[in-house]
Amino acid sequence: MISQRIMRNSSIITSPSVSSFVSDTDDKKYVLPIYPAVMDYAWGIRGLDSRVARYALESGVIDEVDPDAPYAELWIGTHSKGPSTLSNGKTLKSLVGKPLPFLFKVLSCGKTLSIQAHPDKSLAEKLHAENPSKYGDPNHKPEMAIALTPFEAMCGFRRIEEIAQLIKKHPEFSACISDEAKLTVFLSRDKQSQKDALQAVFASFMNCPAETSREQLKLLLKRLYKMQELNPHDHDEPPWERKCARAVLRLAQQFPDDAGAMAPFFLNYLLIAPGESFFMAPNEPHAYVAGEIIECMACSDNVVRAGLTPKFKDVPNLVGMLTYSTGGPSIDAGTPTYGDKRIMRYTPPVPEFEVMVITCNPGETLTMPRLAVPAIFIVIEGSGSTDSEEGQRLVMRPGRTYYIPADASPLTLAVNKIKRGPLRIALAHENLHEKTPTVVSSTGTHSYKNEFSIDKLAGKK
Repeated sequence: MISQRIMRNSSIITSPSVSSFVSDTDDKKYVLPIYPAVMDYAWGIRGLDSRVARYALESGVIDEVDPDAPYAELWIGTHSKGPSTLSNGKTLKSLVGKPLPFLFKVLSCGKTLSIQAHPDKSLAEKLHAENPSKYGDPNHKPEMAIALTPFEAMCGFRRIEEIAQLIKKHPEFSACISDEAKLTVFLSRDKQSQKDALQAVFASFMNCPAETSREQLKLLLKRLYKMQELNPHDHDEPPWERKCARAVLRLAQQFPDDAGAMAPFFLNYLLIAPGESFFMAPNEPHAYVAGEIIECMACSDNVVRAGLTPKFKDVPNLVGMLTYSTGGPSIDAGTPTYGDKRIMRYTPPVPEFEVMVITCNPGETLTMPRLAVPAIFIVIEGSGSTDSEEGQRLVMRPGRTYYIPADASPLTLAVNKIKRGPLRIALAHENLHEKTPTVVSSTGTHSYKNEFSIDKLAGKK
């Protein structure tokens, strides 16, 4: 386990006239440093290669970085599993007076996360009541990811035509699915019959006896490796199918004997660039693969898992909860807001949260917007200085994290012109633009940067 500090360093570099607010948490005028929680899940990036580790070190919540430890997540918010604290040791929740409706995170993914989905509100309440040790709160967990580095993920079910093609092409995959389920796939025509077929084939695969799926996975890997050796540059195979096979090989290396390595036969694979985002609604399957992101979600830690993990797996609930819509999420690059193209907002179609990414370039100043709701922000890149009506000057280096009370005086950011790069911060708060979302949950057909649509390959428009 990662050792986190109880006593933290102050992030304030200011005059004595405002230094008292570090301990006077009843004063709601000032922007306050807060200290996040670090999670060391096995899939995290190790040592200083992890942005989470570097941010935690800079913010003062750890004293040193263990080069062998996986630093996976930085939690910023009021969730009881990893509450942020103030410099006096009290929790952020005690200052706000109630839980924030959202949880803000930084993720450093060194290997693939579990195949999972998050429950909607009614299911979350049911799961929490029935199994509180595994589902620790009764809230839903819609979430949005914004890439800090190139980021890979599997999100949403493939089109039924693609799954049918993969069943025919890979006999080992086919052997893990019942004949009845496969028949529904090949006979499905309208939207509802395709949803029913998708549920039947996914349920059949997930309930395949472990011995059968392990044996078929071994046979599949043996054949794919042989094909790769004999035809390493086989351009007769459609690119999307090549990418799919390579993803299976990659997952099998990370999770030996786990049939979840065949997940790319079911799920869309996508790669997003820094600054791009996607939104995952409740009851949609996904698995993050590699890279680093900012993630914001409703304040919950409910996850229903079914593969690629040593953690608790709940296959019946996962199979029963999914919408079985096809097509991955739409990709969003944000939209300028508050009349400044340097302030980009990412707004999902849920009330709990939205995110702004604010960029101040060398030689510039930028006044952050005044917000009517509490907010938190983290410096994600660069360095600079701040000022406000109260004369606040804060340390602005990557990893420093702050709480902004509702209606607090706006900070003015400044970056010296001799700096070689911008100051960039990510700020989260309750959604103030729910009626004008920038990122939506989509069930349409999407073609991603390294994924190819079956229609395009067939020459259809």
